[in-house]
Amino acid sequence: MSCSHLLFSLFLLAPCDDGAGGSEAIAEALSSPARSAADRERDAGRKPGEVLQFLGIEPGDKVLDLFASGGWYTQILDAVVGADGQVIAHNNAAYRDFTGKELDARFAAGALPNTTAWVAEIDELELQANSLDAVMMSLVWHDLLYTDPSFGWPDAYETALLSKPCTAMKAGAVLGVIDHVANPGGDPVEIARTLHRVDPESVKQAITASCFTLEAELDCLRNAGDDHTTDGFGGTLKRHTDQVVYRFVRRQSLAVERSSRLAIRAMASFLQPVSC
Repeated sequence: MSCSHLLFSLFLLAPCDDGAGGSEAIAEALSSPARSAADRERDAGRKPGEVLQFLGIEPGDKVLDLFASGGWYTQILDAVVGADGQVIAHNNAAYRDFTGKELDARFAAGALPNTTAWVAEIDELELQANSLDAVMMSLVWHDLLYTDPSFGWPDAYETALLSKPCTAMKAGAVLGVIDHVANPGGDPVEIARTLHRVDPESVKQAITASCFTLEAELDCLRNAGDDHTTDGFGGTLKRHTDQVVYRFVRRQSLAVERSSRLAIRAMASFLQPVSC
């Protein structure tokens, strides 16, 4: 069977879904009065609506917010997936110690009814096989590159991390990765430690060498005015750094309910950056 015939057949078999449900849920989540003014102020720089639409997060999805930190994205995801979905807000001990109070505040008074908070090192993270529709990693990949015992940061996180989603994600599930861009060359460990940045090519190489295929890139967070030499979380840019947004998909034969959407989207993108 040719690729075109296969895609057409999958399209006929798949339930009709033009993404409107996800778009509406994302818009409602972002406009929720439960979000603080401080959280809303960060929307302009982080563009969560465009990012979540690009990743295809929808009501009913089960999403792992890997290294959720203070839960800025967790709160939005909780509202998007709704009562029929689930969000797992994961942190390791180091992240929990650093941002735990912020995350606890988000859970106050049952404010995140669709989310559970987990604290576990990557090698101790127990996830049900073939259970996740999406995994999100926002501004954390660079932290996987180095070891810092004083901060409670184990070695070889980059390698250990990829095996967990490979088992837990459904075929065709989406891995979204966002991070501050570093210039190529130099010591990647030192750059990650001091500038909180990473060379995008190294991210793509590491993830596609595992069980994932790079499907598309979103250009919403690119910033040509960033020379990649300042701290990703500080300096004059104040979080408006040059950032990549990648959508990877879990390889294997794709589940029918997601395959046509992913395959058609991939054909349209041809791995060219998707404009906002």
